[in-house]
Amino acid sequence: MITNPNVKINLGLNVLRKREDGFHDLETLFVPYFGISDTLEIITGDDFSRTSASLFSRYGSEVPASQGSMEREGVFGVGTEERTAPKMVQGISEDGRLMITIARSEGVDWDPLKDLTAKAYYILAEDFDMPPVKIFLEKTSPVGAGLGGGSADAAFALNMLNEMFSLELSEEQLAGYAARLGSDCAFFVYNRPMIGEGRGEVLTPYDLQIEDSYEIRVITPAGIAVSTKDAYGGIRPHLPEVPLREVLSTPVEEWDGVLVNDFEETVFARFPELAAIKRSLYDSGAVYASMSGSGSALFAIYKRD
Repeated sequence: MITNPNVKINLGLNVLRKREDGFHDLETLFVPYFGISDTLEIITGDDFSRTSASLFSRYGSEVPASQGSMEREGVFGVGTEERTAPKMVQGISEDGRLMITIARSEGVDWDPLKDLTAKAYYILAEDFDMPPVKIFLEKTSPVGAGLGGGSADAAFALNMLNEMFSLELSEEQLAGYAARLGSDCAFFVYNRPMIGEGRGEVLTPYDLQIEDSYEIRVITPAGIAVSTKDAYGGIRPHLPEVPLREVLSTPVEEWDGVLVNDFEETVFARFPELAAIKRSLYDSGAVYASMSGSGSALFAIYKRD
């Protein structure tokens, strides 16, 4: 089975308070964006893969393989002055039930066995008798951009495994598994506009009707990746002056300065070029522009002619 996990943008992102468990309570509107996507294939046993030959031909034949930790095997040049990131990596779990191959033109600098798609397989395997599988993932969505590409991969993997093996899990049950993998993973199970609260896993459908009148464009600045930890480093939780739902009920042209992403202050201070890009989006005619998630991607909304 092959799917194309898409990314998301955040319309407004308010960091309300820090919780006793160390996380933060948020409120945001998650909106799927289909202009950027990965390619994810999952097959069983020795089934024929429709993507592997293409991946090997485009990303190279010398693939670092791991069984356990890639860093232990020295795949990333651990202990050397220069840390290399191969464009394709492959991992085989110690129990032999999972083989995963990940390709990315900018390089893959994480252990494939710790990828969220691998974790999705094993979180279901805890409760169901899952056969061995092979996962092939081509990452074209940016990493560290606040678009949720990794979370999307995980949620799509859960949906695919549910369908492939007739687990008969409902969307709500799948969302429960997804929430254990990441705060915004559950959104991608539904993959439609949803208000996210709590850590982002408490979801409420939202009727967003701007597609016919407005166009959304996403910009991913090259060479800038923002870690969630760094984004939270300077955050000051507070209640917004205007509640999120109230702002969203107003015309898009009135959102500027009212529908805010609380991470912009922290991230723009460290990367002023992102603030400059946001200003340029307004200069280009956008009626609203913002950073998505914890950055570094930005998006703009334009009125259709």
